[in-house]
Amino acid sequence: QVQLVESGGGLVQPGGSLRLSCAASESIDGINGMGWYRQAPGKERELVGGFTSGGSTTYADSVKGRFSISGDGAKNTVYLQMNSLKPEDTAVYYCYQIRAPRVYWGQGTQVTVSS
Repeated sequence: QVQLVESGGGLVQPGGSLRLSCAASESIDGINGMGWYRQAPGKERELVGGFTSGGSTTYADSVKGRFSISGDGAKNTVYLQMNSLKPEDTAVYYCYQIRAPRVYWGQGTQVTVSS
């Protein structure tokens, strides 16, 4: 059973930056895909961004140019760098990893953008 542990959430002012981390209990080499979703109060969970083992990357239109996803194989960790944060980015952020045929989820980390 793969475990994903997220960290890096918190309170930030509009225009600020945060970097979320998602550490896996097993190597991320060879996995089929990984990325981040978020869920705001009263809304459905939505894809923030992710990439596949084939190298393709996708981001939600609302975060393009502001957020970026990267991985560090040596640390089994995936990052979500969030810049120019807006109040509408406030949500619980979840990382996921696809290790076919299963999908694993982190426990979520709260990001609040407010002045």
